[in-house]
Amino acid sequence: MNIGEKIKQLRTNKNLTQPQLAEAIGIEQSYLSKLENDKSVPSADIFQAILKALTINVNNFLEGIDEKIIHKDLKHIPEVANYLNADAASRIHNIKKWLFGSAAACVIGLTLIVAGYKALIFGALQYEYISGGVIKPNEPTDLFKNHSAYFYGNGCPLPMNGKFDPQECVDLSKNINVRGKIEALLLKEYQGTAIYKNVEGGQRVYFYESSRDGNNEPNRWLMLIGSLLTFGGLFGFFVEFRLRKI
Repeated sequence: MNIGEKIKQLRTNKNLTQPQLAEAIGIEQSYLSKLENDKSVPSADIFQAILKALTINVNNFLEGIDEKIIHKDLKHIPEVANYLNADAASRIHNIKKWLFGSAAACVIGLTLIVAGYKALIFGALQYEYISGGVIKPNEPTDLFKNHSAYFYGNGCPLPMNGKFDPQECVDLSKNINVRGKIEALLLKEYQGTAIYKNVEGGQRVYFYESSRDGNNEPNRWLMLIGSLLTFGGLFGFFVEFRLRKI
């Protein structure tokens, strides 16, 4: 829309004829006709008079008019220049917010990708501890771990009192077999070479066995979220660039 069309539209909306509006502005009808037909451009004083006669503000008048026409034909009017400066400042502020948001999304996204890949938040390693069975009081804590030190080759436990009784061997062997159930612990943190836990019938000692890669599901989610944020940030830069060109 051009300036003349806007004046005519506003006059029509107010149900005013050309003579009526011309009288309210304080100009000849012929001059108003030139303005409405874009054969003339209003001066600063005439522009103020038009706003007053139509009881509107600068924003209402400029709404819908081609920006190129505003910059070309109305920028010399102080009210319009102030409006354009305020509009430019608002756009620059919005552009900065958009760019800062996009940059923040890229930084956070890349950080999450690295954190997931390096397992910085959710440790990927799991530490395995093994317990061979339940140990009774006064028995060696490594009874099940060091078989050769406490068992004969046939699986019979060595006598604890230095004596050997075949029946005692059988009884001890059965007892040991009952208690000798392997249990494993997978922990996210290393807790030393051994972990002691009191259980029914005695105590279990879990000895550190090895470390291995654990469940990487949380890290995979971190990398996915980071990738989405990074892509969103880059897309934000692209959109801002395209809109600015348009």
